[in-house]
Amino acid sequence: MADPTILMGAVAYDPKVVTIWEGMREHFQEHGVALDFALFSSYERQIEALLGGHIDVSWSSAIAHVRVKRRTEGKSLGLAMRDRDRDVCAKILVRREVGLRKLTDLHGKTLAVGTRDSVQARILPLYYLKQAGVDLGQVKIHAFDGNLGKHGDTGASELEVLAAVHSGKAQAGAVGSLVWQAEQAAGNVDPRIVDVLWTTPCFDLRIFDAMPTLPAEKIEAFRRILTEMSYANPKHRKILDMEGMRRWLPGREQSYAPVRAAMEEIGDRLLETR
Repeated sequence: MADPTILMGAVAYDPKVVTIWEGMREHFQEHGVALDFALFSSYERQIEALLGGHIDVSWSSAIAHVRVKRRTEGKSLGLAMRDRDRDVCAKILVRREVGLRKLTDLHGKTLAVGTRDSVQARILPLYYLKQAGVDLGQVKIHAFDGNLGKHGDTGASELEVLAAVHSGKAQAGAVGSLVWQAEQAAGNVDPRIVDVLWTTPCFDLRIFDAMPTLPAEKIEAFRRILTEMSYANPKHRKILDMEGMRRWLPGREQSYAPVRAAMEEIGDRLLETR
């Protein structure tokens, strides 16, 4: 008999991941569905586990999602995503005193960027800058490459970028909109020093991936029970707040198009240097 348990994979980028998925496991059990989870040290290992059939569902970064799609020739399934992961963007920050007014003013300047496997703080910002006419060969890239394998989930490299721009170690920097908004709300951005020069077009971040061979009953149960979580329920709210979200939404594919394009032009080359 096939195992009825849905085995979900997640990358352990923070200790709270255990608390979140223990709460999710309890939520699924209350709806009569067995859910368990396996934690991975990197998205690369998680991708192999999903493709090898060792887990049913993976909580994927944008890079992981694009790679799974590529290796399954587009047949993998995007099941669901957080509301906060839709229509995010990257911010190109500058020091006010430097007087940068247009993107090509970055030529000859130092641009701080996040870890090489961060879509929001390195891969897409560089891709969009190049598309906008910036010659990256004329920009000094100052990279913060900690926590490789986590695909920027910790946000640590983005905080380093922000600190570098504040301190003057870099005249400009690239961070994701989620970190930018959170740091502004926390009062950690000095508007007298740092300003936004440019905001990139939008893209999507995280999504649950599954193989097309996953039984339909597991797919239906996973989607249904996730979307039944309500922010109005205090028990659910505790988990949703830890994920920084209000509700789960259906997965969608169209907003990963720029991620695919950036991976082909910039991302794959960066990741091969690991």
